[in-house]
Amino acid sequence: MYIKAGIGGKLEDPRLSRMYWALLKQWAAKRRRSLWHAAVMRSGMLTVLILTLLLMGLAFGWRTHRLGQFAMLKKQLRAKPKSEVVIRPGGQDVIRLQRSQMVGGSGPEFLSATLLPGRGMNMLQISAYLPQRGEVNLLASPSLDDAEEKLSGSGADSSGENSLTMGAAIEVPWAGRILGTRTPDGANLTTMWQGLRLSLPTGARDSYGLDGSVAAGGLLLKEPSTSVSTNIMPDGGEAMATFRPGNFGGRWLSQTEIETNVELSGRAIELKIVARNIGDTAEPIGIGWHPRFAIMSGHRGQMMLHLPEALRAEVKDRRSGELSGRLLPVSGTEYDFTGRNGARLGGLTLDDSFVELKRGMMADGPVAELRDPESGYGLRITATSPTIKALRVYAPLDGSFISIQPQFNYDDPFGHEWAKTEDTGMVVLQPGQSTQWKIRLEIFSLSPTSPEHL
Repeated sequence: MYIKAGIGGKLEDPRLSRMYWALLKQWAAKRRRSLWHAAVMRSGMLTVLILTLLLMGLAFGWRTHRLGQFAMLKKQLRAKPKSEVVIRPGGQDVIRLQRSQMVGGSGPEFLSATLLPGRGMNMLQISAYLPQRGEVNLLASPSLDDAEEKLSGSGADSSGENSLTMGAAIEVPWAGRILGTRTPDGANLTTMWQGLRLSLPTGARDSYGLDGSVAAGGLLLKEPSTSVSTNIMPDGGEAMATFRPGNFGGRWLSQTEIETNVELSGRAIELKIVARNIGDTAEPIGIGWHPRFAIMSGHRGQMMLHLPEALRAEVKDRRSGELSGRLLPVSGTEYDFTGRNGARLGGLTLDDSFVELKRGMMADGPVAELRDPESGYGLRITATSPTIKALRVYAPLDGSFISIQPQFNYDDPFGHEWAKTEDTGMVVLQPGQSTQWKIRLEIFSLSPTSPEHL
């Protein structure tokens, strides 16, 4: 190899420099491995290092165990991914109309309404703000979870009867009770309308605790809706649901379509129901509402009830609900609740219908009120449809609720106890005809300065 040296002895061939540099790196690597083998492998330092790391790991594990973190970690690893549970009574989503409390408001206000379109548009709950109590529930109802379990559509709820034990159910194609001849199996009763036989479902006891041959609350109780829509409004909201149950499984005389509309605002809830005969034969229709207003104070006797001037349908047998067919005046009796502020319930049990309702002065129709002096608020029901001819009141002595039910028809509207000239409230719809039921529910203050109190 030819190497030419220049000034200062600098090597001029670069390949020779790279060769020496590679040899130097190899020697350094060998030396490093030799030193590591001598210092660690032969001296026992590796063993000490491994033992030290092992002891540190055991100490950390023991501390973590003492703190319960292992148990928490195992629980988290075993836990299945959570999925949000959707509550759908009757197989359809719940509708919740709601609004915010008015800023600076000092009186009672409605805050929300919970509706079940999968169960005939039952109004399961109404919440309100009361100055003396804060936010409260106005209806005697279980939680939504419990309601879904009870509204199963089977067993004791096979005909939807459990809807009558909670919230505010809509009753169509009749309201209240129908009495008749019970079938041998006890599952149905038969009654007659214009020579045509109706077979209606019944149980051993209805929602009023009666024994005997009673069908109660209509046939819409467990029907699912065919369409639903909602609107947001300036002071609340609106919900609409349509039901097309046909002839209710062969139990009614024609094909029926029912439209429901609920509007919520701070001081009022408007409820409208339209029934339309879409079949080819005439049918009788009764419509009603079955709210169970909660007694929040627990003191039923102090509750004040006001009813419009009316006649009371005399009950012949309280146990069976059989009526005499007589209509009695209430003036001067324990059933007189026509005073301006009504009268206290006291120890009176009510399970009665009041008919031939008189329109309230300066009101859109007959007015009923329920006042709770201990909670400082009242509820007012105004029947704005002239076809509403009866108010049924159910207030059991041992109950936690009072039910005021505006409805088209008397109890047992097809019964033989009624005179042939008596209009028992059922509206006859020819094919293509419709009828409307409408009420307004208002909340008001019982403070000494409120107009309602004066």
